[in-house]
Amino acid sequence: MTTVLRGITWEHSRGYDCMVASAARYAQLVPDVEVRWEFRSLQAFADAPIDALAADYDLLVIDHPHIPLAAEEGLFARLDGVGFDDQLETLATQSVGRSHESYAHNGHQYGLASDAAAQVAVYRPDLIAEPPRDWAAVLELARDGLVLWPAKPIDAYSSLVTIAGVHGHGANAEPGVFLPADAAEQALGIMHELAALVPPSNLAFNPIQVAEALSTENRWAYAPLAFGYTNYSRPGFRPGRLAYTDIPAGPAGVSGSLLGGAGIAVSARSAELDAARAFAFWVSSAEVQKTVYYDGGGQPGNAVAWEDDRLNDDTLGFFRNTRATLEGAYLRPRLAGYIEFQDLVSPWVTEALRGELSDAELITRLNDAAARLLTGE
Repeated sequence: MTTVLRGITWEHSRGYDCMVASAARYAQLVPDVEVRWEFRSLQAFADAPIDALAADYDLLVIDHPHIPLAAEEGLFARLDGVGFDDQLETLATQSVGRSHESYAHNGHQYGLASDAAAQVAVYRPDLIAEPPRDWAAVLELARDGLVLWPAKPIDAYSSLVTIAGVHGHGANAEPGVFLPADAAEQALGIMHELAALVPPSNLAFNPIQVAEALSTENRWAYAPLAFGYTNYSRPGFRPGRLAYTDIPAGPAGVSGSLLGGAGIAVSARSAELDAARAFAFWVSSAEVQKTVYYDGGGQPGNAVAWEDDRLNDDTLGFFRNTRATLEGAYLRPRLAGYIEFQDLVSPWVTEALRGELSDAELITRLNDAAARLLTGE
């Protein structure tokens, strides 16, 4: 009798095609297990309540900030202490930066880093020979009209965290304080300068929209902060190939970029926990990540794949050229209230960039929200 597992991911080749390809290969290896993947739009995926998804699916591709709340509410099954600890230990040694750690909570593992990402820089190597390496050079290129920047609320918020980080100010370093006023003002100053130099439409753009514009139009050459998508670096994906590289440096070098990526979790309500866990570990393994998962359009989360010559040759060095940024990336607070905080404050950052909210009011709101939602109480 065939065991059927249902999985949910997001609508992009990086999220869906790779899982479908992996499931097809898995069916050849384990014929009595069928994994059926479904997708939602990126926004619908982000907005869907995790408890509702966990009720309907066995496997979920999720953002790591959901882990603390999901773990505390018993939505995801533990992946440690259930017969896979040797594999879990191996995956911990194969983590890109803090990706593996980001799916743990209170001493237990609730997800595996099947995909690794952070805010990185991206450019058209056929239009500019060398990308800017610091923020002064970014603004200079922006004055030439060649820069795009995804600054819709979640991406504007991420940029605030990243720019503060590269200037040596980690967000939420002090419980209940998002950023000290002077650190926030410094980062916002750079963001205001950039916002004035990119198309106004960028305040509603996400990284995919920026990558689409960069890869299909020859009028834009660079974006300083955008979550990386290897697909756009591969030959034939779009008319113009994109090269991804480390973020513009600050006093802290390229450390401090907001860590993103995606992981695979198992619903605690699955009737087939062992089968679901087995697939999750298989698809996150080094061999699968650097072969069928990548070849299906995925962006591996396993460091062995990131170091693979074939994958780097195929993507204009995507993995090696952004690795330093990933290794120094900032891990968001491991608190159940974090998602509520992020959803609440992100629109305010874009409002401030539009001039609808003063920086002083934004900073006050950010710190008030952090005091209310991020104290760990």
